[in-house]
Amino acid sequence: MLTPQGLKGKQYRITGNSYPRLGRPPKKSRKILAAIGAALALALIALGGVQLVDIFSGKKGGTAQACASPNATVSGKPLAAPEPAGSPAATPAAPAAGATSTAVPQPNAVTVNVYNATAKSGLAARTAEEFKKRGFTIGKVGNAPANVEKLPTTTVQVISGPAGLGSATLLASQVGGATKSADTRVDGSVDVVVGDAFTALLEPAQAAEALALATKPSPSPTPVPGNC
Repeated sequence: MLTPQGLKGKQYRITGNSYPRLGRPPKKSRKILAAIGAALALALIALGGVQLVDIFSGKKGGTAQACASPNATVSGKPLAAPEPAGSPAATPAAPAAGATSTAVPQPNAVTVNVYNATAKSGLAARTAEEFKKRGFTIGKVGNAPANVEKLPTTTVQVISGPAGLGSATLLASQVGGATKSADTRVDGSVDVVVGDAFTALLEPAQAAEALALATKPSPSPTPVPGNC
């Protein structure tokens, strides 16, 4: 480089280790956006951690759907609560002829035919009277017909068609050791054939306990955490 005449070159030399910045200074808006992005990232990480804890701890929070409960609603209307066992609303009436039903009806809706399959005189009449005292409707009473097999060791044989399955369950619970069988009848009547081993009906409390045991539903499986 040529130095003008009369000037010394040392006066225009750059000395020291400081140089001017050539880049554009950072703006405050960039710092604000960076801070917001970092905050959102931390929030998403925290939310994901909470959901993982709920899943592994068995809680039904997060995105799991709520299971139906007795107080659930449909279209804003609460579902009806189940009637207690033994109440008139919980015990249906006898089914129509030709229908198949395992629901246990009320005693007065059951027509029972009592037959004597033993040599004991008057056993069918006495047994029918006991059923009548418990509210059952009595149909035919007499000796066992020829088409019914006599089983001397059988306490009581309860015979019904598809429409009387629930009624047969109710009647069988009145006698200890009763057996049930089915035929092709289309009405809801039930035959009770009394055998040699029969002595008397169970006490009402014992009959109610036997009926509850016979109609006890199977236990529901334990739901998997996070599922209904």
